[in-house]
Amino acid sequence: MEEQSRAKKVLVITYYWPPSGGAGVQRWLQFTKYLPDLGWDPIVFTPENPDFDLVDSSLLQYVHPKVDVLKFPIWEPYGLFKRLSGTKELKQGQILEEKRGLFKKISVFARGNFFVPDPKIFWVKPSVAFLKDMIIKNDIHHIITTGPPHSLHLIGLQLKQHMPSIHWLADFRDPWTEWDIMRQFKMLPRVWKRHQKLEKEVLKSADITIATGNQAAQDLQKLGARKTVVLTNGYHSERELKLGKSTNLDGSVLLHLGMLNEKRVPSLFFKIFDQNWQGQRFIMQFTGIISPDVLKQIASLEHLPELCAIKDSVNHQDLKEEYSQSDFLLLLQTNSSESSTQLPGKLFEYLAQKKPILAFGDPESDAARILNECNCGIMLAYDDEVGTKHVVEQLLGGTFGQEFTYEGIGQYSRQAITGQLADLLASL
Repeated sequence: MEEQSRAKKVLVITYYWPPSGGAGVQRWLQFTKYLPDLGWDPIVFTPENPDFDLVDSSLLQYVHPKVDVLKFPIWEPYGLFKRLSGTKELKQGQILEEKRGLFKKISVFARGNFFVPDPKIFWVKPSVAFLKDMIIKNDIHHIITTGPPHSLHLIGLQLKQHMPSIHWLADFRDPWTEWDIMRQFKMLPRVWKRHQKLEKEVLKSADITIATGNQAAQDLQKLGARKTVVLTNGYHSERELKLGKSTNLDGSVLLHLGMLNEKRVPSLFFKIFDQNWQGQRFIMQFTGIISPDVLKQIASLEHLPELCAIKDSVNHQDLKEEYSQSDFLLLLQTNSSESSTQLPGKLFEYLAQKKPILAFGDPESDAARILNECNCGIMLAYDDEVGTKHVVEQLLGGTFGQEFTYEGIGQYSRQAITGQLADLLASL
């Protein structure tokens, strides 16, 4: 009985944890919520004083009472950057958004070349020293690291080197060297080689590398992963709504949730919509962080400014109202060659609403496949003029998605996917 108890503990090393908001926290918050019901006792190791872009205290209610949370101090360079730049409220993503000014350019270069693999690197050494003793004292046999930030995988790598018998799962929510963001940091060749070397060491040392989609798993396998397993993101069932008309009385609403930057702006869609609008009652609702470049593009069009509603990010518990007031949902992949591996958590939250999904990105991607299999949406290429015009006509006519049947969505519930995770842990 004692041996069985020891085998059921799992250490989860994550940077994002409530009260952090945004997409990064959802995956392991929900996995650890359901693991205790499947016989596993998660111990979460997370920074004590992280630098979050978004704060959402409402997420604390989803932390399972059986989950032990260990918080350990971290030092990050963002505070130093704020002091040097005179910026009080810097969001981490803004470093890449800013294009003007010598200091901003220096900051991007410094981020890419001085902090490998990322600014959380300073948390690795002290965390490993602390966790070695903690793992022994608690007789832990399974550890999970999740990135980005990918420096957390280096914690797993060093723990595996010190304790070869431990079972290590490296969870890649986003790619590492194949991530399109990496190319914006102006890295020197030797720095880029350092990233590739570290990534290869992680992939070859982890017992299992977890990917969020099939194409991402294939890419990680090509880069040298010993074994890859796909565990997609999902939705939690208490957010599933009944199929029906929105409660909004001011016309049809197309909702986009989350960050919207210049890498994911549907310019052609905006243009065609603007050209074809003829006074129909329609609203585009953007809730989240919106890039100034996107706002400028909307403002440059004739009709779109009066049709768009912009709202700051809302707490997780308030999303239900956002969804209930929408008729259609907008999903945007990064407009780049790497978008085929993107399988954002937001897709699965959208699935749960059983409302028509309009997506722009790679029509051959995993996200497009899921939309087709569940018959709940359509993925268009950003430059698909014919397809975009047809969809705009349907949106303005109120007929978009009438043929969708929303089949097989239940397989993407958090409970179902956590069951797969529990089986995976038990197999090691």
